Amino acid sequence: MAQRHWLDPLARQLLIATGQLPRPQRPVSGPEQASEQDGAATPALRHGWWQSGRVAPAAAAADPLAAEGEQQEAIERELLALQLAQQPGRRLNSAEEVARAAALGWRLDVNRAMAADWLRLPGCSPDQADLLQRLQAGGVQLSGPEDLQRVLQIDPQRLRGWLPLLEFRWYGSPPAAAPAPVAVNGAPAEQLRRLQGLGEAQLARLLQERIRRPFRDLADLQQRLALPAAVIESWIGRVSFDPPPPGPRLPRAARRPGR
Repeated sequence: MAQRHWLDPLARQLLIATGQLPRPQRPVSGPEQASEQDGAATPALRHGWWQSGRVAPAAAAADPLAAEGEQQEAIERELLALQLAQQPGRRLNSAEEVARAAALGWRLDVNRAMAADWLRLPGCSPDQADLLQRLQAGGVQLSGPEDLQRVLQIDPQRLRGWLPLLEFRWYGSPPAAAPAPVAVNGAPAEQLRRLQGLGEAQLARLLQERIRRPFRDLADLQQRLALPAAVIESWIGRVSFDPPPPGPRLPRAARRPGR
């Protein structure tokens, strides 16, 4: 008579999900119940990335197919928890893994996260992480998903995949509402004067600097003009960094007859 496997149901399902045990030939007649113990909140591994209490699991579905799907999702979530415990700096590979990490209690503080924290998000490039770090170093804060999308110019669908993990904690007074954007690299001086916090001396320097080299982003603008963080924060969503319009072209010389 075959002996019962010594593994508890949850451990056996995790080994099946990782391919270390073969899948059963037929479905189990009754749902397996596994005990799950939720401990206290795990302390932050980094300043902007931490784990709080887990999200309470949803009630069991009456539909057998839905129940099977929820059971498989619970297995994937617990497998991710084991992987994050073994590799705290592991990168999340998809929006589904982001949602599972959020269900496990993980969060990313947008205005305190380090570059390594941002790079754990699927699709976040080193250039985007560097831009966010430069803005943070200059004291600039983001108040919500709209600010993040404007700064990074990312696809809305990708941003939605990040949102379960993101927390926008504002450390100070909230920013004012942003008007229509002003093209920093091409707008006339009269239009640039409407920007809050831009004095005449700074305006003159801006006009000189954009001739020398167009501004790339807010961080580049702040560094080259030495603008305060409060001014840059008020410009989020108010300025754009389109390339400047091409200069006038010389007329082409007329061809001589016979050529």
